[in-house]
Amino acid sequence: MVGQFSLDDRLRYERAAPPCAVVIFGANGDLTKRKLLPALYRLAYERRLPAGFAVVGVSRTEMSDEGFREKMREGVTRFLEDSPFDAALWDDFARGLSYISGDVADAGLYERLRVRLAELEETRQTGGNALFYLSTQPSHYETAVRGLGEAGLQRATQAGGWRRIIVEKPFGHDQESAAHLNASLQRVFAEESIYRIDHYLGKETVQNILAFRFGNGIFEPLWNRRYVNHVQITAAEAIGVEGRGAYYQEAGALRDMIQNHLLQVMGTIAMEPPASYEPNAVRDERAKLLRSIRTLKADEVASHAVKGQYGRATIGGSEVAGFREEPGVAADAQTDTYAAVTVFVENWRWAGVPFYIRSGKRMPKRVTDIAIQFNQAPLALFEDTGGQGWPNLLVVRIQPEEGISLRFFSKLPGAGMKLRPVTMDFNYGTSFGTRTPTAYETLLMDALEGDATLYTRQDMVEASWRAVQPILDVWSGTKFALPNYAAGSWGPAESDEMLARRGHVWRVP
Repeated sequence: MVGQFSLDDRLRYERAAPPCAVVIFGANGDLTKRKLLPALYRLAYERRLPAGFAVVGVSRTEMSDEGFREKMREGVTRFLEDSPFDAALWDDFARGLSYISGDVADAGLYERLRVRLAELEETRQTGGNALFYLSTQPSHYETAVRGLGEAGLQRATQAGGWRRIIVEKPFGHDQESAAHLNASLQRVFAEESIYRIDHYLGKETVQNILAFRFGNGIFEPLWNRRYVNHVQITAAEAIGVEGRGAYYQEAGALRDMIQNHLLQVMGTIAMEPPASYEPNAVRDERAKLLRSIRTLKADEVASHAVKGQYGRATIGGSEVAGFREEPGVAADAQTDTYAAVTVFVENWRWAGVPFYIRSGKRMPKRVTDIAIQFNQAPLALFEDTGGQGWPNLLVVRIQPEEGISLRFFSKLPGAGMKLRPVTMDFNYGTSFGTRTPTAYETLLMDALEGDATLYTRQDMVEASWRAVQPILDVWSGTKFALPNYAAGSWGPAESDEMLARRGHVWRVP
């Protein structure tokens, strides 16, 4: 592959993916043109893909190989992040792109795919390796996996070769459907070949949590109930459903964000130190943490979980529609566009420490962060000089400005002992001066290399569903007075009340 890169890039990206064909089911969808192909192109730009790398798009839409290449070129040029578009590189990369049309329920599709993969072994020297990516509607996952199994496509054709599958979220609609999907996948693929993707775990700042905690000697001793008062995890979006009302009406914030992304982030921030930085060792500890989450009883849900939905409001002088006024949304929809949950972990490290998790649409700003609030100093020496009421706070910023900040007290210049909180700040972009890879670049490269550290495992998925299932059960049988917060606000008043009962308040990111 051609492309320009610096010596720093050469040192950073010295490992390249093995020969492989990536087969994308649902290749005509938004995810492929917005995320997957731009990520693969960037990996090619950095010379991390071998010369014979290939992509096979699969979808129902009739399209030629050339038509698929042109559509993908449009997507890459439009959605490529922080990278130049090299026309010569694209021409080289696009030679490995091809397309097969067909329905996932048609056995003939898998026969055509088998033939195509055999051709690519010869023409692109893929070694028979294949990575299947399920980017279809979730209702088609089981059908596609069964079709791959019946065609024998899950088995490598050469000694030492491999076949793997990536499954997009949502992974199930509830605890029962997630277990059913897991069983369907494992009838065809071995667990070590199944990669359940969660793009939050691919973000550099989420990965840096492990480095921050376990690579430094000064923080881990404080990471427990003795020093930590509570933890807040916030994932706020300023936008609404953006034309995805029909889909979002069936999902909601609790399923769409908390069940997968934010509980996995919580697992990373609160897990025990692994014995080694090895995929199963890291995932064992994250899974153990998720299994330690206390399951709510039905009569506890009202005091531990808050459901919200945004209503019409004026933001910046413009009228913003409420959720029920969005296209594809029912006028009486009970969907949660905001969800807040109080989670407790039943282990020795975190017993009694509340983890407050919230996610919502149409909030004042787009931000995702983790705030660890420490206990107050045991003796209020400076109570009359401004030294109380602002506990030490460690904030891990996941987006949009990735970094870490620590709040502590300092004396104001001048006479007297007047204190004020100050912040020590680390910013990813300015500290390293290099481009941060997107989550999909990281996760696709890991799957190609067979590194499952940042992917979720069956027991992790089922544990996170078990944590939210009691809430879903109660909410499904309850009629809420919605909408209950205005677009552009930080959510319903009940969310503030949930924290106030324990003497806490939501921080404003």
